[in-house]
This record gives sequence, C-alpha cells and structure tokens, in this order.
Amino acid sequence: MSRPNITIVDYQMGNLRSVQKALEHVGATATISNDPEQIAAADRLILPGVGAFGDAMRELTARQLVEPIKEFIRRDRPFLGICLGLQLLFDVGEENGVHQGLGVIPGRVVRFDLPTEYKVPHMGWNRVDQVQAHLPAFDRLPSQPYFYFVHSYYVQPEDPSVCWLSCDYGGPFCAAIARGNLLATQFHPEKSQSQGLQLLENFSFK
Repeated sequence: MSRPNITIVDYQMGNLRSVQKALEHVGATATISNDPEQIAAADRLILPGVGAFGDAMRELTARQLVEPIKEFIRRDRPFLGICLGLQLLFDVGEENGVHQGLGVIPGRVVRFDLPTEYKVPHMGWNRVDQVQAHLPAFDRLPSQPYFYFVHSYYVQPEDPSVCWLSCDYGGPFCAAIARGNLLATQFHPEKSQSQGLQLLENFSFK
C-alpha cells in the first residue's frame, strides 16, 4: 500500500501523539503540524481535539489554521475529525456560552440533558449503528462495532443525512458524520482498540 501524506493538526488541544501512534500501528505515516502551508498541502488531514469548544476555536484562529482547514474540506479532500474535531465543524457550540465554530456543517453542539441515571460525561464503550452506508470507512468492521467515547456534548446536524453513525445513550444521538470525503467521529478511534485501528487504516489507505 502506498503511504499518503497524513497531517495531524496541532493546536495544543488534543492527544496528538496517541493519534499518531495509532496511525503508525496500521502502517500509515503521519506528521503533527501547526504550519498552515503543510496543512494545505496534506494528502489527508486529521483534526483531533480534547477540551472546550471556545478555547479550541481561539487556538485555531490564533495559529491562522481556520482557513486552511476550511479550504481543505471545501476541496473534498480526505478529512477526519475526532471528538472535539467533529464538534468544531459545526456552526455553533454551546459549551460555556455560545461560540462560533468552523461553520462547515450546519448545526449546533449541545450538552446532554439526560435522566439522572445517565452520567455526564458519557464515558466508555458503546455500540454504534450505521445510519448511512460509507463502505470504504467501514470496510472489515462488524455491522455494529463498539467504540470508546468521552464527551458531555454532542452534535445536532440541521441536515440529518450527514449523520453517518448513531449511538444510544439515554436516547439516540449522532456519533459520526460523513459528507463526501469528510468523516468525523465523536468517539476516539485511537482509543478503540482493534475496531478503532481498522477505521483509521480504512481512512489512511482507502
């Protein structure tokens, strides 16, 4: 398999090395970078993230990374958002106030409002179901795989057709989106053992 140029966006808001190590485990080569030119030139781009929505947008803006990321997606090049990297794609995030996101996907990011028996953050392994088929990304995965989640907020796309995977935690929510070559997951594939590694391998080489 040829090795594409994969770049992981560094904006000081994520477990970058664990994503890089997971990609290396499946035979991919990935570079961590905050250089706008390198991000623009990548074959495939990954936007990970852990932390608060508003802080993340400030970091991306301060590093002049907003436009290179949006332009990469506009060209429909292979893109993967992970956790906060999914949420940032939306118009608005409601964590600690209302904050403008990248505005790539119309919709909002809202906090779980659940019965008391459900803990927030939602943390642990959960099964996901395909809402729409995305065969390259789902190749060699079971029909209802388990992935690892850690989050208090979830995405609400205006257009339900962009929802790729759903998960049930006190009710169904959108656990991943797909639109063309854009994929983004609320769960952490790099923490999801063999099934997460398979998804990363699919993204890297298919």
